Parts: sequence; structure tokens; C-alpha cells
Amino acid sequence: QVQLVESGGGLVEVGSSLRLSCAFSGRIFNDYAVGWFRQAPGKERDFVAAIDWSGRATYYAASVRGRFAISRDNDKNMVYLQMNSLKPEDTAVYYCGADRDARAMGVASGYDYWGQGTQVTVSS
Repeated sequence: QVQLVESGGGLVEVGSSLRLSCAFSGRIFNDYAVGWFRQAPGKERDFVAAIDWSGRATYYAASVRGRFAISRDNDKNMVYLQMNSLKPEDTAVYYCGADRDARAMGVASGYDYWGQGTQVTVSS
């Protein structure tokens, strides 16, 4: 079975940057699209960004487009989320998910596996 482990979260100031990592194991990494989602207290798990199996196609929520960048290294079984110009509203637990059929990458219900999450807090 697939295992995903996020890392790289932390407490940062407005306007700063963080790079989140998602380590994949248990299956053939290249078979899966990977997405980043985030969940703030009292809120649903919202789409942030996704990347297809090849890394050539990427997708972003409007709220992060132009500030965040998703990438993957299939040789290392890793997916990254580079977050720049962070805002207080980016504060959330960030989760990576893996989706084998890649038919609904923009919604949490489309993903088959999830990591445990990593906390990102942006202070003003």
C-alpha cells in the first residue's frame, strides 16, 4: 500500500517562503498523480496544487497561483510544494495525497491515499 509522509512545515512570517516535501513509498511512484491540500481549523480540506504522474502537468487553486509551485522528482519518489509570499490565510495543515487514476485531482475525494499532514503557520 501507498505511504505518504509530509515534512517542511513551520512557523514563518508574512511574505516568507517554505518548501514542503512529500515522500512516497509502497507502490510505483510514476503511476500516481500527487496533490497538495490544506485544512484550516473548522474548514474543509481544500485543494492547493496537483501534479500528474510525469510532472509535466500542474494545477493550482486560484488562491495560490503565482505564489506556490508544485514539482516532483520521480527518481527520488518525492513531491515538493514551494510556497512563496506566504499570507496568514495560508495557515493550515498541509496534506499530500496520491491518486492513481488522476481523474479528479482538484477534489480531496479523488485521492486514494493521504499523508499525516504538516503544519504551516504564517504570522502577521
